[in-house]
Amino acid sequence: MLSIDGQPGAVCCGITRRRMLQAGGAGLLGLSLPRVLAAEELQPIRKRRAKSVIFLFLYGGPSQLETFDLKPDAPSEMRGPFKPIACRTPGLRVSETLPQLARLSDRYCVVRTLTHDFNDHSGGGHYMQTGRRWHIPVGGGFNATSKDWPSIGSVVEYVEQHSPGGLQRDLPSYVVLPNRLGGLEQEGQYIRPGEYAGWLGRAYNPLTTRVDKRDLKDNPYWRDCVDEELAFQIQGQSPAKELRLDRLSSRRTLLEQLDHGRRDLDTDPDVRSYDRFQQRALALVSSERTRKALDLQSEPAKVRDRYGRHLFGQSTLMARRLVEAGVRFVTVHYDCCDGYSWDSHLHSTDVKNHLMPTFDQGTAALIEDLQERGMLDDTLVIALGEMGRTPRANAQWGRNHWSTLFPALLAGGGIRGGTTYGVSDSIAEYATENPVTPEDLAATLYRALGISPDLALPDLQNRPTPIVEGGKAIEALFG
Repeated sequence: MLSIDGQPGAVCCGITRRRMLQAGGAGLLGLSLPRVLAAEELQPIRKRRAKSVIFLFLYGGPSQLETFDLKPDAPSEMRGPFKPIACRTPGLRVSETLPQLARLSDRYCVVRTLTHDFNDHSGGGHYMQTGRRWHIPVGGGFNATSKDWPSIGSVVEYVEQHSPGGLQRDLPSYVVLPNRLGGLEQEGQYIRPGEYAGWLGRAYNPLTTRVDKRDLKDNPYWRDCVDEELAFQIQGQSPAKELRLDRLSSRRTLLEQLDHGRRDLDTDPDVRSYDRFQQRALALVSSERTRKALDLQSEPAKVRDRYGRHLFGQSTLMARRLVEAGVRFVTVHYDCCDGYSWDSHLHSTDVKNHLMPTFDQGTAALIEDLQERGMLDDTLVIALGEMGRTPRANAQWGRNHWSTLFPALLAGGGIRGGTTYGVSDSIAEYATENPVTPEDLAATLYRALGISPDLALPDLQNRPTPIVEGGKAIEALFG
């Protein structure tokens, strides 16, 4: 554990003193960049519409028929238990369980027609966070691998680190809250794919925080959390050992002098990756701005109440604080830590009493808060799952996986509010106009951030590899 001016903090990878000295002896804390293809430079960055993206990932797959694409005229076994309510967007049918978002519909666009054929959580989650198909077939695995495609956030991190002064930033460009995907599942402990850098290298993984459950039956997304739970501890830190900032700074100075091993090790991709991972960790724990950004208790109680004291609301508030401090891509996972959550095969009363109210409160508060602070124009907010649900429900109004059609909410960052994009059929089963693929969505987010969707990055064999293939940015979403 690191102490910054008496405040707890940590190196994000839990690096031991011995390991840091070993790294220093190899010259791993220098500022040189890894070699990239001589003929392949980063392609020009276009004019951006958004400085940052907040990616609200509702893992498990919210039902289109219970959120933003209700079909009140569908047969009774399909239309669902909820009714649409009035909103400010012509033709949009918002669920009665989302009253705050219905009131704000003039500030966002709903894309009704996201679609893909990876009808499971791991493959779909990877697809939606990367814009590239997972290399493992449907049902073939659950955990992230080094062969996975880099997430959109990791590409943003890569571009920022390769920009002038990128390695001197005192904040990472990519952060995941409140846990890595699967981090609250105490049985199984999957490391779900999609949020990592994959073959791009671990230096571009997100900084990930950690918030624990009380026990196996606990779901902090659904209840008020006390401040002791909301420390947003950095994932991988070791609380058993303490290291003060002044000692760390002295050690870093020493390490920077021990550069004799760089020539032999500079060709090792793992070493080059560890270089940037170390630099980002040290910049993070050394930064007063970082410490302030992660200090949720400095927010007024009224603001925290507005977002909701549940884990989703407080994580969404933390995302706002991070983009305000300068982080460019923040993912907030609303995970399935109870085993189902948004994966609502068993509907019971969870959707009505827990999932919808917490999502409604946290997301509406975020949109309003960003607008009131003058940040909405240059912060793009997106909320979606990795799939939708089957039109035909079971007797308990649970629905099974259905990746063929599902919605996304987009606000800010130049998005035209009070609009919809795409049309679904009469039972919300298929798109009839303007289907949107994960590749299209990724290209749209890159375009909003000013990153060319045609950018090619070097893979582990130094081959130029496109970040998006076959996707097209949806210009109609922007004003």
